[in-house]
Amino acid sequence: MATSIASRSTQLQYKESFVRGQYCRQPDWVRSIAVPRCTQKELSWSHGQIRVAIESCLREGYNKYFDFAVIGSGVAGLRYALEVAKHGTVAVITKAEPHESNTNYAQGGVSAVLCPSDSVESHMQDTIIAGAYLCDEETVRVVCTEGPERIRELIAMGASFDHGEDGNLHLAREGGHSHRRIVHAADMTGREIERALLEAVRKDPNIFVFEHHFAIDLLTSQDGSDTVCHGVDTLNAETQEVVRFISKVTLLASGGAGHIYPSTTNPPVATGDGIAMSHRAEAVISNMEFVQFHPTALADEGLPIKPRKPRENAFLITEAVRGDGGILYNLGMERFMPFYDDRAELAPRDVVARSIDDQLKKRNEKYVLLDISHKTKEKILSHFPNIAAECLQHGLDITRQPIPVVPAAHYMCGGVRAGLQGETNVRGLYVAGEVACTGLHGANRLASNSLLEALVFARRAVQPSIDHMKSARVDRGASHSWARPTMPKALGDKVLANIDRRTREVRKELQSIMWEYVGIVRSTIRLQAAEKRIGELELEWEAYLFQHGWEPTMVGLEACEMRNLFCCAKLVVSSALARHESRGLHYTIDFPHLEESKRLPTVIFPCSPVNSTWSSTQLHRQQIC
Repeated sequence: MATSIASRSTQLQYKESFVRGQYCRQPDWVRSIAVPRCTQKELSWSHGQIRVAIESCLREGYNKYFDFAVIGSGVAGLRYALEVAKHGTVAVITKAEPHESNTNYAQGGVSAVLCPSDSVESHMQDTIIAGAYLCDEETVRVVCTEGPERIRELIAMGASFDHGEDGNLHLAREGGHSHRRIVHAADMTGREIERALLEAVRKDPNIFVFEHHFAIDLLTSQDGSDTVCHGVDTLNAETQEVVRFISKVTLLASGGAGHIYPSTTNPPVATGDGIAMSHRAEAVISNMEFVQFHPTALADEGLPIKPRKPRENAFLITEAVRGDGGILYNLGMERFMPFYDDRAELAPRDVVARSIDDQLKKRNEKYVLLDISHKTKEKILSHFPNIAAECLQHGLDITRQPIPVVPAAHYMCGGVRAGLQGETNVRGLYVAGEVACTGLHGANRLASNSLLEALVFARRAVQPSIDHMKSARVDRGASHSWARPTMPKALGDKVLANIDRRTREVRKELQSIMWEYVGIVRSTIRLQAAEKRIGELELEWEAYLFQHGWEPTMVGLEACEMRNLFCCAKLVVSSALARHESRGLHYTIDFPHLEESKRLPTVIFPCSPVNSTWSSTQLHRQQIC
């Protein structure tokens, strides 16, 4: 595929770069939308997990009509939903339980300038330095300026953050930050934010949450040279039915793609669905080569008592441990970070991850040690209760013993290219959170800037979404404009079981290729080998499906996830091959230095598809590539 390097711009002026398509007449929209009001929304708690049950009165066959469709229930999706719900009906579509998002797993906190000795300019400088000067300066200024107000809004909504003895917010410091500016709730900040937002969502009569609805594909049409989004097809994983959401506005807040790698701190839902869907819908994708590996995930191999079964996702040891004075040692108890960077353990994540990777390769070891035990027991347990409890149940007391850690895939700095209001080049489609590439992170995300970015862009996308909603019309007959995906039940249980088994095997093979060839340190020959092997593996997998009766319109949860993982993996590899320098998270031994002339984002335009030949949705347009 062709990958372009394009100049930076905060405005999405891509039209001249698109390959023109045939005009496709839009459906005749009617002016009104009506969603039956439910008499109640039930709230039930099970081991602290929230479930929002939707009454059967929302059922109208398998088509549902809303003013706004929000894909994802993390901080970006929920914060946006609460604002736009003041202007219309909102469907929050979530792949698993509402709380199962990257937000819920975010330990460290939210960065914001809330101390008199700190400044927006300092936060901007730290962000740009960490981002290896690839950040969009206007985006950085907007986020750093608006961040403090977004924090105050969360507090007003009931989010509870830690306070110091003076009664003010306790501000932590993390790697890459020159000041203490991390607002946190112990080491469970994301969980607390998610709790507060879900509680507010539960009380809002205009918001309806659809659990266990996997987003399959965006519904698009062609209006001249513009692609327009009209909603999304989903798979109800509990009933095995396809449910179509027709909406005036769609916000994509589906998170990242950590599971293209074998070890990731992301929850199981992070399979790159939003990025892959957007690419198939002809959205512009940017900076996919910048995959952030968190330097310190818990290394199960180093625990006195090993977990009984492999984890679905690696347990994160927050950046704040190093920010609070944690020291990294190799297994010979030699402190090594000062040899790599003057900032030692407080260096940005890309530097620390590469340093650990270098130590492991040189010493042929499986993990390094992170020691915080020189701090008082009371401080450790008050700041990191979740980490202490997790380690203790595996026989490790972090108040007395170092923590075994190893890098793991953590965050996608690239994604669907967004403007300053979360807009994409697809009309009616907005993005926020990890699925988006806003220009804030550049080549490497500064610690605790992710929740901040999600809050700021979820809020900035509100007004343009409302404006678009008011000018859009929804026709209930429009749902027939797209062929409906079908379930593969007719293949029989035995065939489906074999397909699922083979798909799981292929998934592990893909993850192994990505870790071995597209990891923390890269080379051109290894990237080319990955590109070849991934292409062959995908073709072999697709051939297996079709030989067993699979048809292009068929959908299944594991098969659709696999398709998305392939798409995201290829986007990462292609983008990495296009960058002939080492910058931030992308380090290649063939181009080990920064090149000022190459300080540009990597942009994948719609006319450069990397998706597979299998497409479950017949898009309401002519082929344009």
